[in-house]
Amino acid sequence: MSPRVQPVLPVLPERPMPGHAVCIDLRTPTAGAYDSEAAVRAALDVPQPGGERRFLVVDEADRLVAHQLLYERLSSYGPAHIVCLAVGARGERTLNRSLTLRPPAAGVLWVFDSTEDGVPGEAVLRPLVDVLSTPEVFDAVLRALGEVVHGVAVPAVRVLEHDLTDEARARAWRQAVEGLAGPDVPAGNVSAEQVPAALALLLDEGVPRSLSGHAWLPLQGRAGARLAACDAAVGEAVDGYHRVRGPAGLLTGAGRGVDLPGDVERVAAELDRFRTAVADAFGAAGGTRLTAEHRGVLRERGIELPELPREISRAGIVPALRDLTHDLIGKGLPLRSVAARLSALSARTAPVGSAARLARLDAICGPERLRRLGASYPFTAGGSRPVAFAVTGLLALLAGVWPVLGWVLGPAVGVLAAGLAHLMLRRRPNRSPDGRIDGGGATGAAPRLFGGLLGGLVGAGLGQFLGPPVWAGAVAATVAVTAVVLLALRDWTRAVDDWWARADPEEAWRILREIQDLVVTTAVHDWLFAEVRHHCSAGAGAVAGLLRGLAETADTHGQPRPAGKDERREDEPPPPRETGAASWSWEDWSDDADDWGESAEAWGDGAEDDLWSEGPPPAAEPAASPHPSPSGSSDRGPGVSAEGPLSGPAPGWLERRYGDGGPALVDTLVGDLVAGTVLILDRCWAGIERDPGALARAGHEQLLAELLDETRLRLERDVAASPPPRHEGLRDPDALTSLAAFTDRSDRPDAARLTGVAADAVARLLLAEDDPGRTVVLCGPEHLRLLSHDPLSARQVRFVPEAMRRGAAGDDIWRGTAEDVVWTGAGRHAGILRLVPLRAGVVHTVRAEEAGEP
Repeated sequence: MSPRVQPVLPVLPERPMPGHAVCIDLRTPTAGAYDSEAAVRAALDVPQPGGERRFLVVDEADRLVAHQLLYERLSSYGPAHIVCLAVGARGERTLNRSLTLRPPAAGVLWVFDSTEDGVPGEAVLRPLVDVLSTPEVFDAVLRALGEVVHGVAVPAVRVLEHDLTDEARARAWRQAVEGLAGPDVPAGNVSAEQVPAALALLLDEGVPRSLSGHAWLPLQGRAGARLAACDAAVGEAVDGYHRVRGPAGLLTGAGRGVDLPGDVERVAAELDRFRTAVADAFGAAGGTRLTAEHRGVLRERGIELPELPREISRAGIVPALRDLTHDLIGKGLPLRSVAARLSALSARTAPVGSAARLARLDAICGPERLRRLGASYPFTAGGSRPVAFAVTGLLALLAGVWPVLGWVLGPAVGVLAAGLAHLMLRRRPNRSPDGRIDGGGATGAAPRLFGGLLGGLVGAGLGQFLGPPVWAGAVAATVAVTAVVLLALRDWTRAVDDWWARADPEEAWRILREIQDLVVTTAVHDWLFAEVRHHCSAGAGAVAGLLRGLAETADTHGQPRPAGKDERREDEPPPPRETGAASWSWEDWSDDADDWGESAEAWGDGAEDDLWSEGPPPAAEPAASPHPSPSGSSDRGPGVSAEGPLSGPAPGWLERRYGDGGPALVDTLVGDLVAGTVLILDRCWAGIERDPGALARAGHEQLLAELLDETRLRLERDVAASPPPRHEGLRDPDALTSLAAFTDRSDRPDAARLTGVAADAVARLLLAEDDPGRTVVLCGPEHLRLLSHDPLSARQVRFVPEAMRRGAAGDDIWRGTAEDVVWTGAGRHAGILRLVPLRAGVVHTVRAEEAGEP
């Protein structure tokens, strides 16, 4: 093409990589006006870290002097290093340059037209610009230009490019974004064991240790007095029960003054009064913040609240939320899963007010339970009636075997058993002394009486017939009487215990303990912790919403880009090419001065198809942007990757090797995105501490969009081999210590694990003998006579990305590598760049007074 034709394909990166040289295109397009001064001003506005200012300028070789003021302007803000890539026309045989482009601060690489079928000129310039913009290569080339004559050289290159196929890049990016955002998941649940200690107090409904001895219901208060009265009533009932249940309760008058039914009735009444007092307190106080008014209301109802315990505070909630979020992210959970956990935490910690505890109070001490506690239960003693008939008859028979006296003793045992049963009925514990409360009962006196009479008569007849000795009859009668009394006492004790168990007044103590625990839990979590819980719930909900918004932003940016018409399909092979660029060596040089351009054949007539061939007709060219970027490139279609490799044909000196993605590619991308997301979240915690409801999600989503763009840029530029830029100004760097493996991304995998392409070919290229024939000089055969014939005057720069020598395998293949290899921190290109100087008289330096206006 003509040097002034508007480029069809992008030559310079639209967005420079951080730390790389700022690229400027000062060539004048034919279609539309181009403001080169605006491009220089835009380049000066690009920040360059480290205080080093590097500019890579693509210019026309015949306008270097005309652009002198533009080059001087690049140094207007301080010393600057400039490498000029001068594009020369095929008929040019000399180069005029200004003093500004002299070493050591500047140098010129003169690229001539050459012929290579099917390869546009931009396909030559773009990889060359990518290589030279790398800071390590830029500095090495500038030093080498300072060592050659005039600081001007013609490059001879051989470059290997390791990259991903379009399909592999799109797949890796999609998987990385999915790994960051994750699928939609339900809210799930969160337990106290899964959260920091400050948040665990809000989940387990426990009481802080510092409040364990606090008197929540003082005796002088309404609720405390009801509690004490109920406790005393239960105590009196239990004491009366113990007085009644023993032998004294049946055989003596020890339990005669005991009113167990009245005591149980009083227990139920006092318990109901205590429950009513507590329910009144629950319904009167509530809200999301404990105020002095609330404290007064609770004090009137007998509940005394302490100050907020030292174990928890509002100020500690947001740091705990931050630690929890970092911990979940550190476990590898995607954003939506972390948001689901935080949503569950928000729901669990949301204050619902003490009125919501009334349902639990009813479950503990509801009307049904009070009714059952105050109910009357019958008193039943003596066991089964047939058994009582048989046992009493047997004992009477035993007493009746005493001859003669047996006719009296046998029936008397039956009468004794019936009398004791009747005594149990009269002294039953479910009957008040005044008869006001009587639950009724049955003790089986009649079966015992009839069984005793019948057994006694049978025993007396048997004794009369057998005639046992007197001592045997006496022993039998004694045993029978003793057994009747003991059985009666046993039946009495069992019957009293059974009635007590059914009435169960002691359940009131369990109910009192449960109500007290409920009061303490309510006082702590619904009143004392109300503001803290509200802050935690709002903060967790805000972070969950922010994470969901970030996930949606990631999904939007993770959509595949539409393919542009200039992009070659991955499965479509590149068109065959025939290189016309010269593989130059010193043997090709003729030292005959008479051969210098005496004929048109020597110089070339310029009629043949050249490397810098014309582009499409002007009607098909895109219009120039009215606001030029530093590169001076035009706007691109949505399908053209501004930072990725060109998918068109490659020049002969560039060997492209495409991989399907290594095993560490997706994990590396996800790690970069997660680290950047953590750093973005670092900006939100202060806002959540102030007001969770006022958290501005749009700003954080914009930051994530920039992170995704930057990560996608590195994926396209060097397959994410270079680490993300450092983020300065963190609000709380100490909080990220536990996530150092995520936030410190300086340790990168080797290139083979990222691209899936081994670095053996690069090692063979660099370890081969120093043969100039391996490189391709960027000029045509007719330009070879302009080059210096001294092989020692040429300088060579070998460059390899640092990622290609990382890893165990890389250490083996790089042994013996020349010491002059430049290891670059980023980039996908490796190879050799030879700087061949020009013969005397080819380069002319034009002083300031001779230079024209730009």
